[in-house]
Amino acid sequence: MITIVDYNAGNLRSVKRACDAVRVEAEFAADAATLLRARKVIFPGVGAAKSAMELLERTKMADALRTLVRSGVPVLGICLGAQLILERSEEGDVECLGLLPGTVRRFQPSDATLKVPHMGWNAVEAVRPHPLLGALKPGDEFYFVHSYYPDPASEEVVHGVADYGGRFCCALGRDNLFATQFHPEKSAQIGLEILKRFATWDGSC
Repeated sequence: MITIVDYNAGNLRSVKRACDAVRVEAEFAADAATLLRARKVIFPGVGAAKSAMELLERTKMADALRTLVRSGVPVLGICLGAQLILERSEEGDVECLGLLPGTVRRFQPSDATLKVPHMGWNAVEAVRPHPLLGALKPGDEFYFVHSYYPDPASEEVVHGVADYGGRFCCALGRDNLFATQFHPEKSAQIGLEILKRFATWDGSC
């Protein structure tokens, strides 16, 4: 059973449908007590960092997520969920969960033809092996919708990069925590493969 963190962040139903598509049982958790019982967690989301963090802190789900990661529960962050695992976001200058050192930064492309938000399909390059990216081949593309991106403090946690007016981190993680700026649930078969692998992942790398 996978538990999906429900914090009014937009794309929860599409994540649930993707889990259904790969025959992985999933449920929602909208409170800390339910979340703390989880044995495997997807932390998805689209929206604003400030309002998301306010809700997570108010409901104590922020502390629950920190506890789950410390205790070794496998956690997969997606899009906003990948950004909020860092220490701070430039979007509203908000303090985030602090699960990994780093800052969430806004795209500032020098090329005027590159629009923000970055939206659409982009190739992802694996720069460090990870079990969830084991099926990734050169040229494989994933779907992105975002104006901000994770900029971790250490290259050692960067597992995948993409290019949008410059290379940026789009897959990061450490130990039992892994996160993608792209949307596996909207990325056709290669995205569903990540969810299938997460369903059997024990949190080791």
